[in-house]
Amino acid sequence: MSTIRQGDPGRVEVLDEEGAPRDGAVLPDLDDGDLVAMYRDMYFLRRFDRRMVGLSRQGRIGSLPPLRGHEAVQAATVHALDDGDWIVPSYREHGAMTVHGLDPARVLWYFMGREDGNAVPSDVNALPINGSVGSQVPHATGAAWAARMKGDDRAFACYFGDGATSEGDFHEGMNFAGVFDAPVVFVCSNNQWAISVPRERQTAAATLAQKARAYGFEGLQVDGTDPLALYRVTRDAVRKAKDPDEDEARPTMVEAVLYRLGAHSTADDPDVYRDGVPEEWERKDPVPRFESFLLETGRLDGEDRDALQDEVEGRIDDAVDRAEAAAAGDPDEIFEHTYADLPPRLREQRDYLDDLRERRGDDALLNDDH
Repeated sequence: MSTIRQGDPGRVEVLDEEGAPRDGAVLPDLDDGDLVAMYRDMYFLRRFDRRMVGLSRQGRIGSLPPLRGHEAVQAATVHALDDGDWIVPSYREHGAMTVHGLDPARVLWYFMGREDGNAVPSDVNALPINGSVGSQVPHATGAAWAARMKGDDRAFACYFGDGATSEGDFHEGMNFAGVFDAPVVFVCSNNQWAISVPRERQTAAATLAQKARAYGFEGLQVDGTDPLALYRVTRDAVRKAKDPDEDEARPTMVEAVLYRLGAHSTADDPDVYRDGVPEEWERKDPVPRFESFLLETGRLDGEDRDALQDEVEGRIDDAVDRAEAAAAGDPDEIFEHTYADLPPRLREQRDYLDDLRERRGDDALLNDDH
């Protein structure tokens, strides 16, 4: 890690707030095409997120967690993985899943309440979206350990927020990974807020990254709005996780320090518990910051940028059209995949639903007062 300049003590940074390389910074080993591809994915996540928020406000999809401000951490860390590696998302990493190959129309299906929207195709190495806080950490550790025992050369990127580090599952998963050298890269998106609870009310630790040291492996804090720093740190962590020398192969925790520029979810009003977004974080908005780097260094010109952005808008339009054109899911699916034998209370609810649909049709589900 010594090849990357560190700005704040212990925090890895490559770009300054204007998107220029910091003095002495060494750029990651990526060609211009790779850098533009990373920007394309970040721009897609920004625009897709905005479109999804609009669809949610219109009632065309359900509530969702916006990812504005998280584009760099979700795109850059996935770019740092190898093709066979896996991602284990929390509830906000639907963007990372699209970067890793998931059809964005399936993301829309998920937020439409379709059961098949939560079924990840076999050609995408990702676990489904996880709605409960922190429970995916032991899942990722177990899957990574199983891969190591089978001799599979794969790393597992496990995503979670700062709030998850207050959960027992986080500590259990981290401890197991440290003891058994599971090939996991733990990616913590520290966006300063666990819904309405600020970071300083969650832990007295100076950093979240230092929690990894208690479990015997390295924790690094990185600027979560800097895609170049994120790529470099994550790429090194992936190599370490899969080191052919078993004595050197170790997990890593990456604390990506960023700020949640939007609401926790479309059912949340952040103005109730915080006074807007601090100016310093508005200046570090990852998408225009990285665009500025590409334009100023000649890796992208205005004409190519406009064409790229038009391509992204067309891709989003296509995903929305395909998602909405598909047949609606069966409401009975909400009773499946939880219990082998449905408990009496849920059987009563299913029977009520079936009776309501038979008497009044599916439109009644949108208007029933019960």
